Amino acid sequence: MTTAQHGIDRFTKPVDGKVSDPVCSMSVGVDSGKPLLKYKGNTYHFCNSKCGEKFGADPYFYLSGNKAKKAESAPKNASYTCPMDPEIVQEGQGTCPICGMALEPMDGIVEGPNHELIDFTRRFWVSVGAAIPLLVLTMGPMVGLPIRSWMGEQVSIIVEFLLATPVVTWAALPFFARGWTSIKTRHFNMWTLIMIGVSVAYAYSTVAAFLPDLFPASLKGAGGHMPVYFEAAVAIIALVFVGQIMELRARERTGDAIKSLLDLSPKTARRITPDGDEYDAPLENILPDDILRVRPGEAIPVDGYVIDGRTFIDESMLTGEPIAIEKSESDDVTGGTLNKNGSIVIRAQHVGEDTTLAKIISMVASAQRSQAPIQSLVDRVASYFVPAVVTIAILAFAIWLNFGPEPALVYAVLSAVSVLIIACPCALGLATPMSIMTATGRGAQMGILIKDAAVLERMVDVSALIVDKTGTLTEGHPKLTDLIPLNGFDETQILKAAASLEQGSEHPLAEAIVRASADKKMTLEAPVNFLSETGKGVKGDVAGKSVLLGTAAMMTLNEVNVQPHLADAQELQQTGKTAMFVAVEGQLAGVLAVSDPVKPSSRKAIAQLQNDGVEIIMATGDNPVTAKAVADKLGIVRFVAGILPEEKQNLVRELQTQGKTVAVAGDGINDSPALAAADVGIAMGTGTDIAMESAEITLLHGDLMGIVKARKLAKVTVSNIKQNLFFAFGYNSVGVPIAAGILYPVFGLLLSPMIAAMAMSLSSVSVITNALRLKNVKL
Repeated sequence: MTTAQHGIDRFTKPVDGKVSDPVCSMSVGVDSGKPLLKYKGNTYHFCNSKCGEKFGADPYFYLSGNKAKKAESAPKNASYTCPMDPEIVQEGQGTCPICGMALEPMDGIVEGPNHELIDFTRRFWVSVGAAIPLLVLTMGPMVGLPIRSWMGEQVSIIVEFLLATPVVTWAALPFFARGWTSIKTRHFNMWTLIMIGVSVAYAYSTVAAFLPDLFPASLKGAGGHMPVYFEAAVAIIALVFVGQIMELRARERTGDAIKSLLDLSPKTARRITPDGDEYDAPLENILPDDILRVRPGEAIPVDGYVIDGRTFIDESMLTGEPIAIEKSESDDVTGGTLNKNGSIVIRAQHVGEDTTLAKIISMVASAQRSQAPIQSLVDRVASYFVPAVVTIAILAFAIWLNFGPEPALVYAVLSAVSVLIIACPCALGLATPMSIMTATGRGAQMGILIKDAAVLERMVDVSALIVDKTGTLTEGHPKLTDLIPLNGFDETQILKAAASLEQGSEHPLAEAIVRASADKKMTLEAPVNFLSETGKGVKGDVAGKSVLLGTAAMMTLNEVNVQPHLADAQELQQTGKTAMFVAVEGQLAGVLAVSDPVKPSSRKAIAQLQNDGVEIIMATGDNPVTAKAVADKLGIVRFVAGILPEEKQNLVRELQTQGKTVAVAGDGINDSPALAAADVGIAMGTGTDIAMESAEITLLHGDLMGIVKARKLAKVTVSNIKQNLFFAFGYNSVGVPIAAGILYPVFGLLLSPMIAAMAMSLSSVSVITNALRLKNVKL
């Protein structure tokens, strides 16, 4: 009995009247009335309908042992990190031990609704529901509404207490938890100030409301009642919730790029079992070596390679190239790309987190979590800022209490609470992360994947850019660029003869000629007696006529005179093209030239970078003639040809020793050492996985204009961060002295805690709004 059959037996052959559920392995009575399903002559029993549905969707997965294989290779619990303190990483959900914020998944993929946003929204509406009547009660008399007179002062105070208590003791609990965590860990932050400020305002008001006799009579107002500030505590909490909800929603929006990338993968894959059955199985059940069919119009489900069939696949998701790429047996295919017109069978190689698409998603998520170097300065300043503010609040309280006018205690409490509230560093904490998250999300939408936020600052300072030629400046695959007819032949005759002969060849130059005939929708003839002469060319019979295609040596060997037209071929060669002669029935018919064309955007991109003060150096392993031709065409003054990978890396280091900030753009394995050594490594999305792993920025569209856009994005992002920091630091520098009462001796101006809270929240809103402008920046 085979192992597989033994596994099936425990699902189908009862022991003591029970079998195992093939999905969850629970024991199920065969006569228990539970769901059952017949499959290939066997009856399977399930503990509930959900298990039955899962089995019905993919029986092979549960009966072949693949379920157990997946369990063995399954990763541990998802890792979570803090959006404000990315050095905090743990398995599973929780809160940050530094700032108390809810942790988010490191892969940026949030399953289901955002529970923190839902919870905060609910608490916000409770806060608003209490804040509105509180403001009416306290502010009504100022606008001619004698509400307190109608209700009576004592009743009004009790109503204020009843309205404020649920907000302070329930709605604000997440803020208090974060504040207490900050004190325990001595990582003082905005939650420290919020907790202290709200607690002081509420505690003072509660004592003043119910134990007014503890205070001197001189401090009491009309009717012997102490002034209370319940409305300030509640308004502070409501306004902080506004900033928090805006931030949570903004972070949710910056995840749109990740969600759009996720949508590229299909939710199912058409499995072909060893028995020849075909059905659509859930994508999460697919493992390496599974055989899958991809039909016309469907997205490739996973990374793999073709084992049967031929088709054209739209890989614009990765390359930006609109022309579909032909794929046949042994060719690699990438999950998320689109199968155009043929049915193919593929063998899965990389699934789940190992696919190219998953790695791209991970890069976006990682960039959105990363901190720019400027953020470390912010964090250090914030760690000193909070104790300084608490000290100022204590000094303000002491000065007002000892030297302030009557009621001095009230003024002392007001100034201390106002200082604590207006100094809350919400804006300071948001300044850098909001800009980074928004900018990397915007970059991803434009095909610019940023691995690390630090690279944005270095990109601004780039003074030298080393670019590879093939695949970076040029298209990376040859095209027929010239066709010169001779001796009475026309272009159509020459191209049809050459393409018919070459259609059986796999040489890149042959592909270029055949592709050119396909563009003109030519009907080709089948070649007969095809023969390839290595290094010289090919020959054969097409439509009953002998055809030669190749070098001058090939023509001379077959007694075709090319001497009068050698100059034409040499002129083409000097421009970096590969020239070939075509002969029909022993007579020279024309000259063809194939080259790797320069990308249309390369000239524009290089000109813009040079105008921006960036020195461009082309480094290529190609021959000097071709390299010079491309350099001259693009206006590149300095180029190095025939260079090896280690020599390219040495070039990077040489420029760095000259004090230059060096960026390298490349697409091949040979570029990876230089990409890793550069201050900024830029991989073209059309290139290899190793190049992309070595680089810090990947341009999905493989377009040099992406470098121009990435540089512009870096500049506006760094500028945006500096603007945010100016708002935060400038606001606190002005606000804290005013809140402490520095203007009172001259102007009689003293901020109330409620106005301080409003000003603090508006500063956070200004930072968030300014950062979100990056979503619409034109690149």
